[in-house]
Amino acid sequence: MGIEPEPAPQIVVGVDGSEPSKAALRWAARQAALTGGVVEAVTAWQYPQWYGAGPAVAGFDFADNAAKVLIQALDEAPGADRPVEIRVRVVHGHPAEVLLGAARGAELLVVGNRGHDGFTEALLGSISRHLVQHAACPVVVIRGPADAASG
Repeated sequence: MGIEPEPAPQIVVGVDGSEPSKAALRWAARQAALTGGVVEAVTAWQYPQWYGAGPAVAGFDFADNAAKVLIQALDEAPGADRPVEIRVRVVHGHPAEVLLGAARGAELLVVGNRGHDGFTEALLGSISRHLVQHAACPVVVIRGPADAASG
């Protein structure tokens, strides 16, 4: 009777195609390489909330577009020579809820912060703040260029 090997630590990273999310993906890949972990890159997508947008978006495949954004980020961020296993998931739903669900049982959740100004942040809310407050695992927020310059 052998001893079962420990599963590789899972690091979930939210990817939306923005530069901060690509920086988060690079950081997560480096961390996974250090810890022997696996990265799960997650992209969430939703139908737009525009009033009367039905005909304007007819025929547009939001899930396919989200998958393309994720694949492009994977090609740009860690590059083709990936040092760790990176799994991908494209999920319909609000980004905060999708990432909280994906991070259940994970060792770490990593997200980028776009660095909106105070007014925009107050108006839109902060996905990264919501994740920090509600995730069951530690959360690393990779600050964007605007954040780094101001703080």
